[in-house]
Amino acid sequence: MTTITVPDGSPFGLDNLPYGVFSTPAGGRRVGVRVGESVVDLAQTLGYDVFARPSLNPFMAQGRARWDEVRGRVAELVAGDVPASAVHALPSVTLHRPFEVADYVDFYASEHHASNVGRILRPDAEPLLPNWKHLPVGYHGRSSTVVVSGTEITRPCGQRRSDDGPVFGPSTRLDIEAELGFVVGTGSPMGSRVSTDEFAEHVFGAVLVNDWSARDIQAWEYQPLGPNLGKSFATSVSAWVVPLQALEAARVPGPVQDPEVLPYLKETQDWGLDIDLEIRWNGHVVSRPGYRQMYWSPAQMLAHMTVNGAAASTGDLYASGTVSGPGPDERGALIEVTWGGRHPVDVGGRPSTFLEDGDEVVIGATAPGASGGRIGFGEVAGRIAPAVEPGP
Repeated sequence: MTTITVPDGSPFGLDNLPYGVFSTPAGGRRVGVRVGESVVDLAQTLGYDVFARPSLNPFMAQGRARWDEVRGRVAELVAGDVPASAVHALPSVTLHRPFEVADYVDFYASEHHASNVGRILRPDAEPLLPNWKHLPVGYHGRSSTVVVSGTEITRPCGQRRSDDGPVFGPSTRLDIEAELGFVVGTGSPMGSRVSTDEFAEHVFGAVLVNDWSARDIQAWEYQPLGPNLGKSFATSVSAWVVPLQALEAARVPGPVQDPEVLPYLKETQDWGLDIDLEIRWNGHVVSRPGYRQMYWSPAQMLAHMTVNGAAASTGDLYASGTVSGPGPDERGALIEVTWGGRHPVDVGGRPSTFLEDGDEVVIGATAPGASGGRIGFGEVAGRIAPAVEPGP
């Protein structure tokens, strides 16, 4: 038996206990929980076959009562003695995508981000389009290209606009979007709706998301139907899913919504979240956005996603869209940080606007914990590899 030591100030103490999927050289993929700088094998310690699976989906499908029960058992377990063979040092394991992504929707929930992009792309028009404050705007993404943190991102190719008409080639305006993602644990049948009050019964937890974006491909294709190839090539998620229960101390009221929203979007509970993000570009901090300022809450996003009767499924991922605040140092996408490429930033002595081959972006986040400290999401990281262009 062994006792797990959690360093003072660790964002992975007993207030957090995020779930992930890991493997060791001697064993296959299975579910673990992170405690400090260790990963605890839940199949071995709890004896539940559901944790011997290569994804969180079977456990998430068991529902909120089961999530609460297991979280209580895990907290008791890791606070005491744990079988030494079930505890692995974090550097000794390989982390994998923690859940099978059933479906993927990305929203556009930050008023600051939407307004900034509107000013950049439509300087002579109103920054927000007429529908923006009436519904959470979103697009339906591609679940098969959601990858775990650390996966290399190949620069996408596609059509881009030029003065002489469309041209084909690698994106020259490759961007990031720092987001928070929400993972559906228990779904809803087709033809039904999930209300804002039912959010916590359906959503298992949250992850960090980087919605990689090829702005030049996106700009040429998005009218009139919205993003497609400029987004679908890759979306990265963090390896740890922070349970919704761990975010109780982070809950805050959202901003005042004016005009008043329609009845299905009204909330009786506060699901704003006091989460601080940090974006590092080649090791240099370029922005620190705060999620607390997001206009649309995750409960409203889920309600809108299902209001037409669309089914929700275990493993559905929906993301907030870029997290941005009012200040220049709170912008969650490079198109905002560099104001459309017109104001380069210094990245290690290199004036930069969009991502170059070999660049790495790392997004981290922390939130208040129940005991007064901070809990962490880990990170979502990705490095850009050169484009693979088709032959003649």
